[in-house]
Amino acid sequence: QVQLVESGGGLVQTGGSLRLSCAASGRTFSNSAMGWFRQAPGKEREVVAGNNWSGSRTYLTDSVKGRFTISRDNAKNTVFLQMNGLKPEDTAVYYCAARIRDSGPWYYTRPADYDYWGQGTQVTVSS
Repeated sequence: QVQLVESGGGLVQTGGSLRLSCAASGRTFSNSAMGWFRQAPGKEREVVAGNNWSGSRTYLTDSVKGRFTISRDNAKNTVFLQMNGLKPEDTAVYYCAARIRDSGPWYYTRPADYDYWGQGTQVTVSS
């Protein structure tokens, strides 16, 4: 079993910054591809960012490129999402996800690619 606990969400004004953290339990974290997704009311869950087990390969969806950064610290079993230049359209519940199946050197961008999910953390950006 893997447990994921997100933190760092909150209310911020347009242009502000937040840093989300996702702490993972279990010894498989260092072998796991990780991802960040978000879901706004009435919309489907969408990928925001992903990285491979070492963090050497990363993915950012086009709408957040230049503003968000994904990183991880395998020694601390934690993955981060640094969000700068936040916009009202970034408002959503943000979820981290872990893939414990064989990941290879890749990141993954589909919800079905992941095995475990956190409970989510709300990010609200006011205009």
